[in-house]
Amino acid sequence: MAEYLRRRKGGTPQPDLILCSTAARTRATLAGLLPLWREPPRMIVDRVFYMASAPVLAERLRALPDAMSTVLLIGHNPGLEDLALDLASPEVTSLRTRIMEKYPTGALARLEFATDRWADVGAGKGHLAEFVVPRDLPAA
Repeated sequence: MAEYLRRRKGGTPQPDLILCSTAARTRATLAGLLPLWREPPRMIVDRVFYMASAPVLAERLRALPDAMSTVLLIGHNPGLEDLALDLASPEVTSLRTRIMEKYPTGALARLEFATDRWADVGAGKGHLAEFVVPRDLPAA
């Protein structure tokens, strides 16, 4: 996934903040992504993200400072899958259908919100802009 982000059309988004579970697998994912950025983003590695439910994750997002415009969340299912489906517009799209079919380990869902306030992030208010799974990527 790091290689995909490196070569992605439009470049690699620079997160203002990375929220990461304390699990070894998520920290390994984080370590693999850090070389993508010249300056490491601010990071919060917290047990609260370990196996957190979608409502817990959404609550943490809504509590973020509005100065954080791009946030990367590295966590676990079913919480991440449920969060992506909850926050994305309920409109049936090919990306939404793919998430409902399977949100595998290592998948990336990118949501965009038409707000400058994290407190306004809520159910159905996001645009599911991208969903990439490892099996879609060329073999390394």
